[in-house]
Amino acid sequence: MTTRRWQLAHGRHLDLGGKSVIVGILNVTPDSFSDGGLFAAPEQAVAQARRMVEEGASVIDVGGESTRPGAAAVTADEEQARVLPVIEALAGLGEALISVDTYREDTARLAVAAGAHIVNDVWGLQREPGIARVAAETGAGLVIMHTGRDRQKLPDVIEDQLFFLGKSLEIARRSGVADDRIVLDPGFGFAKETAEENLDLMARFSELRALGFPLMAGTSRKRFIGTVTGRDAPARGAGTVATSVILRLKGAQLFRVHDVAINMDALAIADAMLARNVRGS
Repeated sequence: MTTRRWQLAHGRHLDLGGKSVIVGILNVTPDSFSDGGLFAAPEQAVAQARRMVEEGASVIDVGGESTRPGAAAVTADEEQARVLPVIEALAGLGEALISVDTYREDTARLAVAAGAHIVNDVWGLQREPGIARVAAETGAGLVIMHTGRDRQKLPDVIEDQLFFLGKSLEIARRSGVADDRIVLDPGFGFAKETAEENLDLMARFSELRALGFPLMAGTSRKRFIGTVTGRDAPARGAGTVATSVILRLKGAQLFRVHDVAINMDALAIADAMLARNVRGS
């Protein structure tokens, strides 16, 4: 398998390709859809981050504003008050790479200054395009996510991915973000309103490899998994693992999850199978 080096802030990097990379979700919010309020206090958040690192997470993704449909918006000051102390504490420990889940230019800049290595933008640079400039100026890794919110989507699930992400990549390149800083995320659940639309995206996921960038999958505990399994959000771990394995076999390299250990084990098997397929080809 081809290995690609993802260049990050503060002189760090991740090698992507041969082994799945787990990104642990750390929501320091009171209202996230499956774990809101559990890690709102900085000491709770740091303890959870350390647990996820012990279980195998390479990256901790810290978010201070819920992105679930209908969630109340927060101010930039409130978001920063939630995430910056946690990022500073995790940077001091030096145990994992740190990502900040934000679409705000100012929050991204402050987070990288506090020690974050990656900026993860769920609006794909199209809400505050200046966030791309932050990545270019700081050298941060950049996750560009697809969303269908607040716009008219194209009817074909992959055509809409290519249309939206193509615009995002233009913004990144105009701002001076190097290609080796970029990872793409197709945004499962973000204005993909039905289980069928998300399943279609999974089925055709390998077509996204044509964009030429590493791909991150963020299916963890999403509503479409609940529709298929009948499980409430906290009980969707097994369903999430099934999607992780499917998407790994279709080309995903990073996996943003709540339940690290079970995904690590399942993806180790998927990695082993991919390695055998390469040797046998």
